[in-house]
Amino acid sequence: MIAPHGGRLIDRMVSGAERDTLVEAAAGMPRINLNAREVADVDMIAVGVMSPLEGFMNKADYDAVLGQKRLAGGLPWGIPIVLATKDGDDASQYGEGKDIALYDGDRLLAVLHCDSMWKADKTAEAKAVLMTDEDAHPGVQYLNNIGDHYLGGRLSVVNRAEYDKFDNYRLDPVDTRTLFAQKGWKSVVAFQTRNPIHRAHEFLTKVALEITDGLLIHPLVGETKSDDIPAQTRMDCYEALMAKYYPLDRVVMSVYPQAMRYAGPREAMLHALCRKNYGCTHFIVGRDHAGVGTYYGTYDAQKIFEEFDASEIGITLLNFEHAFWCKKMGTMATAKTSNSDKEDRVFLSGTAVRAMLAEGTRPPIEFTRPEVADILIDSMKTKVEA
Repeated sequence: MIAPHGGRLIDRMVSGAERDTLVEAAAGMPRINLNAREVADVDMIAVGVMSPLEGFMNKADYDAVLGQKRLAGGLPWGIPIVLATKDGDDASQYGEGKDIALYDGDRLLAVLHCDSMWKADKTAEAKAVLMTDEDAHPGVQYLNNIGDHYLGGRLSVVNRAEYDKFDNYRLDPVDTRTLFAQKGWKSVVAFQTRNPIHRAHEFLTKVALEITDGLLIHPLVGETKSDDIPAQTRMDCYEALMAKYYPLDRVVMSVYPQAMRYAGPREAMLHALCRKNYGCTHFIVGRDHAGVGTYYGTYDAQKIFEEFDASEIGITLLNFEHAFWCKKMGTMATAKTSNSDKEDRVFLSGTAVRAMLAEGTRPPIEFTRPEVADILIDSMKTKVEA
């Protein structure tokens, strides 16, 4: 089976006497209440999703990621995974050599063994990672709403994050690796999505399934923009599609708890490397992966991997062009497989689809399966009525 990024699947969960000691000591430690993104990051670090990270990045790793898209030790990595102080915090209570209790509300999640604290240049971070410092970008908005100091160090996680949804679909890397082995899958392709799977997505996943043993449909269910389709609605769509249009013996669905950064190319790196840790050998990168607005080029998320040797990334990238319904051919296609003219290609923008759904109009079959359209229309009606 494919090795985790860095060669070892990290496990930062503690138990027994070590856990008891930390829980007791946490009451006297400086405390940070985590936001939703940070809660998800702690949980993912705990079980190795973000191997080789053993905690939040220190300044050396942070600087290397911003400047070279690598950790300080040289491994490729696209996104800084950091813990920020909160606005109004007295930063002097934290610092190198201190243990800091990390909470989700009233629930203790972990202890950060801080070995690095620094004042972040968030404008420089935004330009390097998000490729813009415009306030309209959701990632810039996030940076503008967190504290100015970052804290790095290893984590000792005493409690898993509590989730109120999708428990049947929560599989950690050790679980997916075990499941793939039980199924005898030697090659597994992962599909990252924060949208319902429309005909174009279905086409990409099925083409990929032709050359691999299995498919992991891996929807992101962490924090997203307020105007993104809610995770529950998307999950309903995925279940409807799997039940009718996919070979269930060759497909697994599990949720991916990470929050969206909307960082385009750099986030594509993060998504790929994390899926490698889940045991996937292949990863689909389509049009404008993890993009938002017009901040990134259509295929920048594919081009970024050209900066690295394939052996450094480890997971095989499957790069796809923009798929469409080809009237001439009567099937899904891309510019690589169709010689049709523009008027024979059915593209629908997200704006156009949302307008149809708001009116209760089902998008055409060439864009989405009727089962998915019905779920989306019902969801839109409920939203409007609320």
